[in-house]
Amino acid sequence: MRPIRRGERAKRASSQERRASASRVSRLAASATRNLEHQTDEGAQELAPLSPEAKARELVFTGGPWPDVDDTMILNMGPQHPSTHGVLRIMMELDAETVLRAKPVIGYLHTGMEKTGEELTYVQGATNVTRMDYAAPLSNELVFSMAVERLLDVEVPPRATWIRMLMVEVNRMASHLLFQATNGMDLGAVSMMIYGWRERELALRFLEAVTGLRMNHNYIRPGGVAADLHDGWESDLLALCDQVERGVSEYAELLVDNPIWRERTVGIGVITTEQALALGATGPILRSTGFAWDLRKAQPYLAYDDVDFDVIYAQRGDTFDRFQIRLYEILESAKIVRQCVEKMPAGDFRVQDRKITPPPRARIDESMEALIHHFKLFTEGFRVPPGETYVAIESPRGEIGCYLVSDGTSKPVRMHIRGPSFSNLQSMDAMVPGCLFADAVAIVSSIDPIMGEVDR
Repeated sequence: MRPIRRGERAKRASSQERRASASRVSRLAASATRNLEHQTDEGAQELAPLSPEAKARELVFTGGPWPDVDDTMILNMGPQHPSTHGVLRIMMELDAETVLRAKPVIGYLHTGMEKTGEELTYVQGATNVTRMDYAAPLSNELVFSMAVERLLDVEVPPRATWIRMLMVEVNRMASHLLFQATNGMDLGAVSMMIYGWRERELALRFLEAVTGLRMNHNYIRPGGVAADLHDGWESDLLALCDQVERGVSEYAELLVDNPIWRERTVGIGVITTEQALALGATGPILRSTGFAWDLRKAQPYLAYDDVDFDVIYAQRGDTFDRFQIRLYEILESAKIVRQCVEKMPAGDFRVQDRKITPPPRARIDESMEALIHHFKLFTEGFRVPPGETYVAIESPRGEIGCYLVSDGTSKPVRMHIRGPSFSNLQSMDAMVPGCLFADAVAIVSSIDPIMGEVDR
């Protein structure tokens, strides 16, 4: 046997390393394939093995036609995809670029807020519900407070009623401005993100001046509001309305007659009135079908029957109509806000009932009774008579409702929030089939879902 020379030994070692490396790559590829099959099984979906014809698609030479096969493809969009607004996962079955069906998969932001609300007192409840729809937190606080007040059989002072209406309309403007920004970004109108954010920032500054916070305010509480409006609020609000109205005029000039924008939105994601009602869709989605349903007009609450405004609705039920409705609802909210400035009554901003309302801050430093009153109210809360109730209002996304059951203690036995985004998401089943994959992004954006409200 001849000895192995140094060069041959190196060649053999190199050959063995290459074979070992190829074996490792093969094992890793097989493991990755198994993991992918397991992962895509979530949501009652399976990744079907590729047929020989589908495998042929993986390699197509330049100029060669795609093979004709009948297989479809399951594609996940999200939950990290920016066009699904963070934590929404959409499983779509595609035939080439055409979407055959779409299935929203939720639960990536689940926080158990309703169950948490049953462990909080009625005094603490507003701090919980305000975080559900974080783009319109004041609507959440309002519907919860109105439900508690109905169980208490308490009527809030007129000034508190008008302040509430003013604040939720400013919040509606901010929410729709956020939609204009993100909707433009989703469809490629990148400048809209800057413009929409610009006006929304002004609205948030006003909310911060009144409540101390830009969002999740805990401002609307059972019995009224946390504090009165600040000095000079009238001029601040009128300046805000002027700037927002100028911004909306610019958005309309930029997009409404823009041929590229219309091509991406007109006739895309169509839904009928019958489909919307059957699926429980409300708000701009329902109004885009020609059904002019707005709880502020249909079932007036607060002081909406004392102000003049129009219900914006359209006929086609497509993505363009939903965009236009939210655009022009901003102007109607500004109209309501201007009337609030003119008609704001004087008086108390919360009920003067010691069982519900804490003492003024200044009294806590002066009176032991006031200190004890404040301490007991924020540690034990107030008792609510036994009963159950349901209150619904019009949020920027549609009907938001609060169902409360009281057993006479300081905490609700049952709290359920009827979130509009949860119901509106179901409308994807009617909107998406038959559209292109790129259109699915526009459709999801036009639904304007807030996932904190869906996964509550």
